[in-house]
Amino acid sequence: MMASAGNAKKILFIVENLPSPFDRRVWQEATTLVQNGYEVSIICPTGKGYEKKYEVIDNIHIYRHSLPLEADGALGYALEYGAALFWEFYLAFKVLFTRGFDAIHACNPPDLIFIVGGFFKFFFGKKFLFDHHDINPELYEAKFGRRDFFYKLMVWCERLTFKTADVSIATNESYKKIAIQRGGMDPERVHVVRSGPKLDRLKIIDPVPSLKKGKDFLVGYVGVMGKQEGIDYLLRAAKYIVKDKGREDVHFGLVGGGTELEEMQAYAKDLGIENYVTFTGRAPDKDLIEMLNTADVCVNPDVANEMNDKSTMNKIMEYMALAKPIVQFDLAEGRFSAQEASLYANKNDEKDLGDKILELLADPVRRKQMGDFGRERVVNELEWSYEAPKLLAAYGQLFG
Repeated sequence: MMASAGNAKKILFIVENLPSPFDRRVWQEATTLVQNGYEVSIICPTGKGYEKKYEVIDNIHIYRHSLPLEADGALGYALEYGAALFWEFYLAFKVLFTRGFDAIHACNPPDLIFIVGGFFKFFFGKKFLFDHHDINPELYEAKFGRRDFFYKLMVWCERLTFKTADVSIATNESYKKIAIQRGGMDPERVHVVRSGPKLDRLKIIDPVPSLKKGKDFLVGYVGVMGKQEGIDYLLRAAKYIVKDKGREDVHFGLVGGGTELEEMQAYAKDLGIENYVTFTGRAPDKDLIEMLNTADVCVNPDVANEMNDKSTMNKIMEYMALAKPIVQFDLAEGRFSAQEASLYANKNDEKDLGDKILELLADPVRRKQMGDFGRERVVNELEWSYEAPKLLAAYGQLFG
């Protein structure tokens, strides 16, 4: 469905965990809608480099709000979620009475935005579309190792979100199954829209030799520095490579920020490998693209658990878009995405992760073959241009 110029539908995105346009999936969706005749506003938090409370980028109106802290622990989450809901309601009313909106596009986590979406749906007749980015009950179980009251509360909030949604978007078939079986969604109203990379952003450029810090090889990582991303496994694999295997010719470049960044930096020092690891923190696209283009091998150390097994990771697609061979733990959706572009280490086995990295570093021909396979898969099957029509089809149903 393409919105006509004279009767453009107005969409309000609500995002809680990342600022726009930093959140790449949200930005791709938003710009695609604008290019197809919709008017788009976004409510999101502020973040490093995104401190302005209001700005217009690419005809998208962005309303940002501060959060009291980056949540860590039950009290922290309560404060963050409470403040976020307050600002989401406040800014939604502000948009309603200025630019207006016809539908709310809610991007989790957390599964609480249905409170805002439900309010405007039932009292103002607005449509509600749920964009399912993370399976939060599984994330809670992975973090805390239990299915207690809070796990059940998250399942309940997830189900209420799906019950409120007129249409939902899943990032893969595993998430679609959850929407139907656990969320009670009509299968016809669940659309799979994968997070395909945009090749005009992820460009292949010449390596930057200085990023190797004088070493022969660079192992690259991009992503969040959090508990479920397995950075500790990657650092132990790095220790195994450098110390146990005596490979002092390998450097590791880790791009990304998060609640565990300082802890992981300290852990690298404890392991005695701080001189072999670069932590950039949250970095602009330029730094990310330079690091990945320079890397000989890229790695995804996501912990093998139920959440990560069912989740599609953006970093895998980005590695493939830049023709990089990958090493990761053997997870269902990771294997579906990468196929022959990756080697698959035994689950949560840092030594096997390290061995697989060394296996690729020793074989430039295989690295090239795997990188070419991944790049071709993105170009021919996974690039965002193949997903954009699916997003528009979901909106066609929303307003049909």
